Amino acid sequence: MKRVTGIGGLFFKAKDPKAMYDWYRKHLGIEGEPDQGAMFHWRDASDPDKTGLTVWSIFPQATKYFDPSPAPFMMNFRVDNLTELLKLLREEGVAIDPKVEEHEYGKFAWITDPEGNRIELWEPPAEK
Repeated sequence: MKRVTGIGGLFFKAKDPKAMYDWYRKHLGIEGEPDQGAMFHWRDASDPDKTGLTVWSIFPQATKYFDPSPAPFMMNFRVDNLTELLKLLREEGVAIDPKVEEHEYGKFAWITDPEGNRIELWEPPAEK
């Protein structure tokens, strides 16, 4: 089983997210909005009919979403089979948040690396 299939997103904290979105829009052309982020759409290199997206999002400085990590960022990795990957990671002794969430846009779980960085794992919904 392939574990990580790509980067699902990159999230970071800012003192003034709206001002940061404006800066990135003006200087780098990234169209993002608070509570939505920016979506970079792409096609799979081995199957161009298969599409995906990478999310880039700025969070308020005081967000608790990255907790318990003290880092000002969080990576999101795409995975094919979240349930099986979590089982393997548990067996390997990886720190896993007991919470798993399911939404129409996919399944999510969180792990922590050895330096305390929170990592979000995302299994996108099956393509229709």
